[in-house]
Amino acid sequence: MTRIEELLIRDGEGPDASLDVPRAALWWLRQGGLRMGPEWEEAHRLCQTDEGNPAHDLVHALAHWIDGDEGNARYWYARTGGGRASTIAEEWQRIAAKLSR
Repeated sequence: MTRIEELLIRDGEGPDASLDVPRAALWWLRQGGLRMGPEWEEAHRLCQTDEGNPAHDLVHALAHWIDGDEGNARYWYARTGGGRASTIAEEWQRIAAKLSR
């Protein structure tokens, strides 16, 4: 496990300050149990700060998969080249690994 992956799965009041914005958004999604709620809202807010950045767009796609807005999720996945894992939890893992490289 990389240091970034360790930081993404640690619990706490907020993401580690060393995480960049897309990784912090991914952290918030995990803290919220990959469900809707205030953590999802924070993750979504962060994703929107740099739309067009592939890492932001990838986490944004996951956020909309979580909220059940399939059309919006497809839009964001298309912007990142398409494709996703078969479950939300697996997709979180896939994105975490990708952003940890």
